[in-house]
Amino acid sequence: MTSDGNSEHSTIDLRQDGVYEIIAPSQQTLAAVFASPHSGTDYRAEFLKESKLDLLTLRRSEDCFMDQIFGGTPTFGAPLLRALFPRAFVDPNREPFELDPDMFEDALPDYANCHSARVAGGIGTIARVVASGEEIYNGKLRFADVAARINIYYRPYHRALRRLIEATRERFGHCLLVDCHSMPSVGGPMDRDPGSNRVDIVLGDGFGTSCATAITDRVEQMFSGFGYRVSRNMPYSGGYTTVHYGRPEANVHALQIEINRALYMDEQRFAPIAGMAQLIAHVNTLMATLKTEWDALVPAAPVPTART
Repeated sequence: MTSDGNSEHSTIDLRQDGVYEIIAPSQQTLAAVFASPHSGTDYRAEFLKESKLDLLTLRRSEDCFMDQIFGGTPTFGAPLLRALFPRAFVDPNREPFELDPDMFEDALPDYANCHSARVAGGIGTIARVVASGEEIYNGKLRFADVAARINIYYRPYHRALRRLIEATRERFGHCLLVDCHSMPSVGGPMDRDPGSNRVDIVLGDGFGTSCATAITDRVEQMFSGFGYRVSRNMPYSGGYTTVHYGRPEANVHALQIEINRALYMDEQRFAPIAGMAQLIAHVNTLMATLKTEWDALVPAAPVPTART
């Protein structure tokens, strides 16, 4: 172990080309899994051809650099899963078939969820718009093509995430899933807070249902101690990943972390700024603290009321 708390052991890189990459320590020592579902940048030529938008506009939906900001995860003994495909192509933080029927030339199957708030906002599993509100596609889509997209990209990502969570819980008896996201510094037209300046960090735990309060409290305490303005569950309480996997009663805690992009990047040029290095240092300190305090945090964490 080095003086900054980082493990010296090697990492294992597991990759499904175009879909995901898992960067893991050779031996997992922290009962946590970190995931970056929206930092992918592999824009396939066929998708760009289908879109009426240029690449820079499509990139407005990315959680840029989240995989880099949490890139030190394996040195603290936990795996990092990152999607390689972009969010504008497939969003893995949605239900498998959260789809807008108006986007399709043919009928959708009965199992598609066509009525969620996310679908209404144009940001379902296959988004209709980018984060700034522009329509993505030139024309209507075919369901068979979208189903293939979901089977090729979405399902393998979630299989990998599920395996990591189950292996961690089997090894340690419990697991913390940290879903790593970023947010524009100002609420966009598709958000709950259009035009509003955002705080620095938003912690989403499904209003206390997806993660034990003691864990969220400690993460909030640490970010606040670094000088960041922190809020909980507004405007983001957690997406599909947090709600689906967060089961404190089954010893799986899921916490979504949203980081204000103005802290670390030029939001117009999609380029890092000087603040990124400090943010990475703070995230590394957070992970080192979780590693040190995890065994004490879990027994102290009250289990939320079971869902009905």
